[in-house]
Amino acid sequence: MKNRPYILSIAGFDPSGGAGLLADCKTFEALKCQGLSVCTANTIQTDTDFSACHWIDLEIIQNQIKILFSRFNISIVKIGIVENSETLLDILQLVKSLNNKVSIVLDPVLKSSTDFDFQTEFNQNIFDQILTHIDLLTPNYEEIQHLYPNKSIDETIQSICTKTNLLLKGGHNEKQKGKDFLYTIKGKTYPINPKLKPIYPKHGSGCVLSSAIASYLALGIPLGKSCFRGKRFTEKYLGSSKSLLGRFK
Repeated sequence: MKNRPYILSIAGFDPSGGAGLLADCKTFEALKCQGLSVCTANTIQTDTDFSACHWIDLEIIQNQIKILFSRFNISIVKIGIVENSETLLDILQLVKSLNNKVSIVLDPVLKSSTDFDFQTEFNQNIFDQILTHIDLLTPNYEEIQHLYPNKSIDETIQSICTKTNLLLKGGHNEKQKGKDFLYTIKGKTYPINPKLKPIYPKHGSGCVLSSAIASYLALGIPLGKSCFRGKRFTEKYLGSSKSLLGRFK
């Protein structure tokens, strides 16, 4: 039996299982990867309601990361909600110090699907440093407009791609609904068109997509193909049921 690659999710705990660590690890398992997890926040939520977010102390997060890296050969890290820019930069610097060859996929979750704001303040100077530590950023159209509020979307894309690769998700783009774009640090642009219908809204679909891409990267698939396959996997998840909680087939 072929050994499964290890992937670490650094994200929040959602007791409904639709988003965060549980969604990440279910995705890893479905794609034949071995999931590990570090909790950044305990949330009180379901697929329809969000009442509270209790952030985990940075020292605890750091100790969880250290012990996992000391035991497992982790090649890919996927990051979800983190309390603030400063904490995220600390986490990234620690991860890189433990393995400077690790690839990092950052899903910049600023708001939950139930409209809870995770980050009310966003430090753009620190964010510029954050981008130099990651390999792929996966915002949607709403999130990218908050990353650099003084810039247009096109200017933001250009700024991000001087430092890392960007997958701009199209689920919130009314002009080209569901059409994603991969912008690479090498200046290339790759559209990824939607295919599967029907699909239904899902709680945590962004977590599933970024985790699917991370899984394909861990399996040795190049970035462009990983993003394409990640989208197709997520479309199947979106079409798996009419409820807000999807099924992994």
